[in-house]
Amino acid sequence: MNTVKGYLPHYTVRDYFKWEGDWELIEGIPYAMAPSPFWKHQRIAFLIAKEIEEQISDCLQKCSVALEVDWIINEDTVVRPDVVVVCKKVEEYLKSPPEVIFEIVSKSTAFKDENLKFSLYEREKVKYYAIVYPDLKKMRVFKLEKNKYEKVFDDETGSFLFQVTCSFSIDLEKIWKRV
Repeated sequence: MNTVKGYLPHYTVRDYFKWEGDWELIEGIPYAMAPSPFWKHQRIAFLIAKEIEEQISDCLQKCSVALEVDWIINEDTVVRPDVVVVCKKVEEYLKSPPEVIFEIVSKSTAFKDENLKFSLYEREKVKYYAIVYPDLKKMRVFKLEKNKYEKVFDDETGSFLFQVTCSFSIDLEKIWKRV
């Protein structure tokens, strides 16, 4: 057991739903979410979701896209990714891994997005994890291969095809032009 974790309280989903404000719970440790994200962050998340929604419109019986939904992974882990693509029926909360997750990175979330969530999403077998860097106008995409993430895209321009149940692509030039 990690020495630091031994001194920290361990919280559960039950605790999580009693808290005020915006939090994520990762392995029993609460992480305060940044206050309302900046305009650019929200705009990029919206444009990505819109782009996906338009491309999978013929496939909506199988897949859907959503912004900032709680994903209850287990009794001590709840995260709220910026954008998810889900190809399973969802009732109240997302309880199984999305096929694709996008996180829009800010200075205050970089460590969590690049390390904690990277490891968590890899462990939970999210097929694609895309990390978007607004200040660099860049996107990195990791694909799950043999239970490990491999970087398959790292660019400021161009387009990437996400090959999932309802495949779609993200054209970065189109996104950056509209931010």
